[in-house]
Amino acid sequence: MNYETLLIYFVVSFFYITSPGPAIVLAILNGLRTDMKTVAVASLGNILGLFILSTASMLGLGILLTTSATIFMIAKTIGALYLIYLGVKCILNGQSLNVEKTNPTDGFKKRRSSYFYEAFFLAVTNPKPILFFTAIFPQFLDLETPVLPQFMIMTSLFLVISFSSLCTYGLTAKRAKGWLASRNRMAWFQRITGGMFIGLGVGLLRLKSVQS
Repeated sequence: MNYETLLIYFVVSFFYITSPGPAIVLAILNGLRTDMKTVAVASLGNILGLFILSTASMLGLGILLTTSATIFMIAKTIGALYLIYLGVKCILNGQSLNVEKTNPTDGFKKRRSSYFYEAFFLAVTNPKPILFFTAIFPQFLDLETPVLPQFMIMTSLFLVISFSSLCTYGLTAKRAKGWLASRNRMAWFQRITGGMFIGLGVGLLRLKSVQS
């Protein structure tokens, strides 16, 4: 995996991770109701769940990718179409995130371990990361080099971005409740993110497999 491919992967992962979803909504709610230590603990629970999903995907997917160019191209196409789907979904659901009704007095009624497990189970039961790991990862693999180190690099980068993103959302929620409550601002954020997803998906459709 060269630096150019890794940079493209970083961009795709960043916009995928930072687009509003269940984990981010939970981080925002935790930021509004608790302290930053609790937000960090919950974020660790989330990335542990993501690591498990990534490992499970890696164990079954690596063999298929290294033995079939057809499967590689199918996975690449599915991944690109999935990015376009995410982009359209972000644009259509531009006003789906609402934190106006959050009650800040709910904080500290649970132990931090409860927040950890809550975020962990949210991650392992969410089908979106499974689709990402099995459909998007193949876009960036160099099948002429060992697959395992590439998976580890991409997974580690994904987890770092996820943890940083969740903590940032939690901190922003704590310090800027009024700004986050604006549906108009969140709608524009999702529209911009959706446009990026669509553009990246179209770009991936033009890429060729290294086996072709």
